[in-house]
This record gives sequence, structure tokens and C-alpha cells, in this order.
Amino acid sequence: MENTVFDLTLPVAIGSDHAGFEYKEAVISYLESKGVAVKDYGTYAKDSVDYPDYAHPVSTAVETGQAAFGILICGSANGVAITANKHQGIRAAICWGEELSRLARSHNNANVLCIPARFVDMPMANQMVEVFINTPFEGGRHQDRVRKMACL
Repeated sequence: MENTVFDLTLPVAIGSDHAGFEYKEAVISYLESKGVAVKDYGTYAKDSVDYPDYAHPVSTAVETGQAAFGILICGSANGVAITANKHQGIRAAICWGEELSRLARSHNNANVLCIPARFVDMPMANQMVEVFINTPFEGGRHQDRVRKMACL
């Protein structure tokens, strides 16, 4: 991952609910196999849990600069994305394919990738992570749009 656009001297923050647990574990293994440090905010088992309990800490880590970016995984990715986007410094994007992952970065400067575990297979999840890490924000006309997102 030499061409990354994120500062990977910082860890990647990751979290999931029970529906995303297996994917989270697999994505962690994938990232670590590439030499990327990961901070796992849970969940740590398949038992039923509430996704905000994991989305908030991941989002806070990204928002405060403790993490390079975040990955959140739940069944549909809707719950974690809605929760993450409550944080002013977060631009969480639900992606279910490479092109969406690319556009989330290049057009929206997304800093949290939300993966719907029930709707993508594991190879696609890992490919989306790879694309997310290596796609730069285009800036330009997109910068003005991103600037308008925050409720200040």
C-alpha cells in the first residue's frame, strides 16, 4: 500500500456490530497482512450488540486525529453510517462496490468507509478497502461541495 493517500503512521480505526463481526476480523487480517496498523473498537464476538456503541468510538478516533481513517461494518451499513455522520468531522460513506469506494474518496473526501456485510462478499470488502486507501480526494469543484456539508 505504498501509494496510500492517508497517513498510515496512524492506525486505521475499525468497528462493527454482530452482523459485521466476521467481516471486521477478516478486514483486520487483510490490513495487517499489508503492514497497516489497526485499532479495533469492537465488537469482539458474534453476540447481539448496538452498533452506535462501536460507530461513535471509531468516528471519534478519526475526528480527533487518532486514526488515519475509519471502517465500520454492519448488516446494511445504514446504522453505522447514520451514527458516524452525526460527528461534524466525519464523512461516512456506504459502499458496496469499488466504484462507490473510489467516488466516496475522490468526490466526497470520505474518511469512514461503511461496509454492508449482508450485501457484499469478503473479496469485494477487501477490494473496497484497498481502493478507499489509495484514492486521493480530487479537490477543485468537489472541495466547495465538501465544505458545505458541515452544519456550523
